[in-house]
Amino acid sequence: MKDNEVISNFQDMVSEVLIRHRSILDCLSKYQESTARVNRSVIKTVTDCGCISINANKKQFPPSTALKDCSKYMDSHIKGKMCEHCREVIAEELGKHLFYLTALCNTLEFEMEDLIGKEYDRISTLRHFLLS
Repeated sequence: MKDNEVISNFQDMVSEVLIRHRSILDCLSKYQESTARVNRSVIKTVTDCGCISINANKKQFPPSTALKDCSKYMDSHIKGKMCEHCREVIAEELGKHLFYLTALCNTLEFEMEDLIGKEYDRISTLRHFLLS
């Protein structure tokens, strides 16, 4: 199956199985809840399991660095490697998050494939000037 078919089939499946949360208000609240659950699962990976840690500090790069080279000096601040259990938990929460994002798109009549394509075009055009 091609990537665009996977996205389209996923969106169709979400539309088919979403029964209770069809209201825009339900979609918004479930999407926000899924965001919190993703965040919480990452936090618990650090604070409960400890398989990864976060060592954050100010982003620094030489002042004469070209914009396109700045990413070489950026760090995720994550140290260590996620254990299999934490990886599974976070993957599950991210999957649910995608489900509710897709439900929101369905409710607002957006095609995920179109949104992803437009965003891809935007970031590929702006590249380093996007500054995200």
